[in-house]
Amino acid sequence: MSLRRLGILCGILGPLLWLSLIGVAGAMRPEFNHVTHYISELGERGSSTEVMMRYAAFEFTGLLYLCFASVLMTTFRKGWCSTLAAGLIALEGLGRIGAGVFPCDPGCGGISSSQELHRLFATVGFLSGILAAIAWGISFRQHGWPRRLTWYSIGTGILALFFLLLMSWSRNPVNTPGLFEHLATGVLSLWLLVFAVHLMRASEQP
Repeated sequence: MSLRRLGILCGILGPLLWLSLIGVAGAMRPEFNHVTHYISELGERGSSTEVMMRYAAFEFTGLLYLCFASVLMTTFRKGWCSTLAAGLIALEGLGRIGAGVFPCDPGCGGISSSQELHRLFATVGFLSGILAAIAWGISFRQHGWPRRLTWYSIGTGILALFFLLLMSWSRNPVNTPGLFEHLATGVLSLWLLVFAVHLMRASEQP
């Protein structure tokens, strides 16, 4: 298997593993509610799912994102937009790794340095993923990719940003921050999966 194909495979496995581990960890914690609790609480310090979420969900999938980003940088060499977009996916991976290195406090409501660093890295990861989807939407059009993929990418970034704002809105009458966070990471993960699968199919064509 070539390094390019392996890197694209990382782009497929990353989002699949991330979403799967969230589901598995949530099932292992009967008290966890995907509607009201943050994803980071599955990896909170001292929890039964801390090790799995920190090292497998956050850090390992972050590494997979970095591998995928490296392939994108070598595949799309022409144009600053593609380079920027690939760099944003790499930054998303670094943000996820950092969020795993520094777990949040129980309930993700503490004031420890680990909690603050976790919040910082998680925010960087989310925003980078949103900007990456929008940037790739623009880049797809420059490279002559299907227009539907262009609008899907841009729409994904806008929708994820909308969900993230709803999650962060302290006066939101619908007090379901966990739901909005799950929706935001869900649409971004699905987008990356679609992107990687499309790239894999394109690489198989003669």
